[in-house]
Amino acid sequence: MTKARLLRLSVVLVSIFMILLIIVYWDNVGTAHFYLHTSFSRPHSSGAIPGITTGEDWEALPDVDEFLAKLLSSNLKQNSSISRKTEQLLVQGSSKPVVSNLEENVRGYDWSTRNARNSLDQEKLQIERQRTLREFCANSSFTFPTKERSFDDIPNYELNHLIVDDRHGIIYCYVPKVACTNWKRVMIVLSESLLDQGVPYRNPLDIPREHVHNTSTHLTFNKFWRRYGKFSRHLMKIKLKKYTKFLFVRDPFVRLISAFRSKFELENEEFYRRFAIPMLKLYSNHTDLPTSVSEAFGAGLKVSFSDFIQYLLDPRTEKMAPFNEHWRQVYRLCHPCQIDYDFIGKLETLDEDAAYLLQLLKVDRLLRFPPSYRNRTASSWEDDWFAKIPLAWRQQLYKLYEADFVLFGYPKPENLLKD
Repeated sequence: MTKARLLRLSVVLVSIFMILLIIVYWDNVGTAHFYLHTSFSRPHSSGAIPGITTGEDWEALPDVDEFLAKLLSSNLKQNSSISRKTEQLLVQGSSKPVVSNLEENVRGYDWSTRNARNSLDQEKLQIERQRTLREFCANSSFTFPTKERSFDDIPNYELNHLIVDDRHGIIYCYVPKVACTNWKRVMIVLSESLLDQGVPYRNPLDIPREHVHNTSTHLTFNKFWRRYGKFSRHLMKIKLKKYTKFLFVRDPFVRLISAFRSKFELENEEFYRRFAIPMLKLYSNHTDLPTSVSEAFGAGLKVSFSDFIQYLLDPRTEKMAPFNEHWRQVYRLCHPCQIDYDFIGKLETLDEDAAYLLQLLKVDRLLRFPPSYRNRTASSWEDDWFAKIPLAWRQQLYKLYEADFVLFGYPKPENLLKD
């Protein structure tokens, strides 16, 4: 009887081991069809950034999680060797990009030389930003939708903004209109997830914009289910514990202005058909509209900022579909009360924050963060943009984005919310 039980137990253990081997194999080669190269990798060193817990401080993990955690680190020696070879190949790229995208032509790059601003104590700044976020997440009197749910309650499709770099142990939650194009480029270079004639890109600005925003280019959390099945959530939690997690945010109202400028003031066929046509019909009483954005612009038919605000406040909008990612709230994109971010950057201090983060990640000798755009939408423009927006609408809009203001330490725009 004992032998039979031992035999059955052995069969079960062997089966589990084979399944895990298949998972690891798929992780290494299963994405070749869309040119992703990811693998289980060493955990990122946690000593560099204040507030990151070490392995010894982990909460007790279930047996499956503990086993997978050990498996996750099993390729340490192999991946370290690969990373060293890669780092020898990575050099600082060309000094200027070839800009072909219309938006980038309009906005341009700021290539001016800047002196390092040492006035900001970055370490203290990070501690303060994280403290603010955690305090309001823990404050029961401050509520907003989805705040109280757990990480397990977040639907898989809502995890599509969390990009994983297994080579360096990094997770980045991208927020559109917050330098996300260039941060995605940085993640592509670090993870080697895209090749140019068989060779990984070395300079972020060499990566064409259309490839940067192609969903197949990045390994994101919402893809884990297809790759790991029932183990996907276990692996997510392990990587959230071991990896360095960061995001960049921006003043919510300024982000809305920037989204409006890039999607509705420039000719964008997709956004014209999906959003501009319904807005023009609903809020400007237009009926017979051109089918193409070029015809509409030629006829002087453009969405106004007032139309855009009405669209955001219209209760029918969310009933039809969730907000587009370019104006969806950051708390809905990155789940800051469910994920303990190690680094919170801001667009307002992008140059200093980016340089400090790359240094902490120990990748600053591999690449530099691409230079910021000139003509960046400024917070000082808020008064002009909202001048013709009724006070009641401004107040409603603030309530809609209040969580982003509060969680990330942006002051309430009192001048816009009072007569």
